[in-house]
Amino acid sequence: MLEERQPLSLRALARRVGVSPTALYRHFADKDAIESALAVQGLRDLFDDLTSGRGEPRSAKDVAELGVRYVRFALRRPELFKLMFGRECDDQDDERVRASSVLHDYLAGVMAQVFPGADADDLATAGWGLAHGLAFLHLDGKLPSDRRRVVDRRVRAAFAAVLPPTEQP
Repeated sequence: MLEERQPLSLRALARRVGVSPTALYRHFADKDAIESALAVQGLRDLFDDLTSGRGEPRSAKDVAELGVRYVRFALRRPELFKLMFGRECDDQDDERVRASSVLHDYLAGVMAQVFPGADADDLATAGWGLAHGLAFLHLDGKLPSDRRRVVDRRVRAAFAAVLPPTEQP
């Protein structure tokens, strides 16, 4: 329903999955709970996109490729991406916070591996911010996103502009 840009309501969702509207309340307290569950799954899907079927990043170019995959995910699943990052999380006990922490921890580990001696947490935040900003610039129409090669090149160039080059082992 999200990707079809249909309004997400409990009644419409219940109709779509073939259950009564009250049946959804056995699993979700309200619409916010459903949206949160979708956001958590989206974060997990994003993590899988970044990590599956690829070797460990070992260079600045590999880090840029993580940025490319991040932006591709956003452009491929725009409504889910907006939902994932569209509202504040409860940082005390929120599954969304835990799911995004897994993502940040992975990125920090990559940065520590690729840029030894640098502050991995700060680099992870900077890299995530760069990819995230580029994703929303494309989603919001501030940068054209109709040609994948152009988008990929733009993301790689942005990362190359801010990350020091590294040698691949």
